[in-house]
Amino acid sequence: MTMPPIAFAGAPLDRDDHLRGDPARLEALRRGDAVLLRLDGLAPEVAEGGPLEWLPITSAAPDAELVFLGLLQGGPLDGRGAFAQVPLAGDPDPAFTHRKTWGAVATLPASDLAIYGTARSVLDWHARHRFCARCGQPTIPAKGGWQRDCSADACKAQHFPRVDPVAIMLVECEGQLLLGRQARFPERSYSALAGFIEPGETIEEAVVREVFEEAGVRVGNIGYIASQSWPFPSQLMIGCIARADSLALNIDLSEIEDARWFTRAQVAEAMALGKDSTTFVPPPTQAVAHHLLAWWLEQLQ
Repeated sequence: MTMPPIAFAGAPLDRDDHLRGDPARLEALRRGDAVLLRLDGLAPEVAEGGPLEWLPITSAAPDAELVFLGLLQGGPLDGRGAFAQVPLAGDPDPAFTHRKTWGAVATLPASDLAIYGTARSVLDWHARHRFCARCGQPTIPAKGGWQRDCSADACKAQHFPRVDPVAIMLVECEGQLLLGRQARFPERSYSALAGFIEPGETIEEAVVREVFEEAGVRVGNIGYIASQSWPFPSQLMIGCIARADSLALNIDLSEIEDARWFTRAQVAEAMALGKDSTTFVPPPTQAVAHHLLAWWLEQLQ
């Protein structure tokens, strides 16, 4: 299967690492016709059904911390430097509470969604890391905003935007697929099991551990399918498939609310009918889990 475009991927940006590391060139870019992404904190400001909005770089506050997103590629702003302003605070709330953001996510063109995802992740990181984790002194942006340096002469520690790897996995057994739901999910919604990869783990080890912890199922024969950047706040979703040796479940209700096996026919109905399905509501099209389910169905044709 040729995987269709996945949300938050494919940003039309030349990140230009050499330019990032050249303060003189960056300053010249900012004094030119560079543009600033219009945001409300970390939420995109867009007209209904419209693209992202770009403002003149002079719209930034004089003392603002700016992140160089890259050089825009294609469209009327081709070649211009794209910047975004670090908000005063990071985002303490879970992703599902952001109604304004999700409204924009559902309507933004794919290329704009990828630019926004990049901006949201790195801006949130900056807002949360204004002090050095080594000595506690203030940090300052460096390398175009893709680094923060400790301001203390005795420390000078360098800090970099973090990405948290998450294993998200389809589990199959006897032609059926194991899906689960958390209490915060919309009613009747089910998705692939998922969990953070812990220090010292491989992707495969994380899949084995998470599936057993959440559903009490032993799995093996693990393979990779696809990945997705997920900017809430900054995960890398690593999509996998695993085979279980039994249909027996032992659900940990402190981890998930429910888990069930679904037949191919049930998954196909859910993917075709969405909220009108009589079996379950599938993940939204913006989530890599949706693509994983589509991939699984195609393998069985």
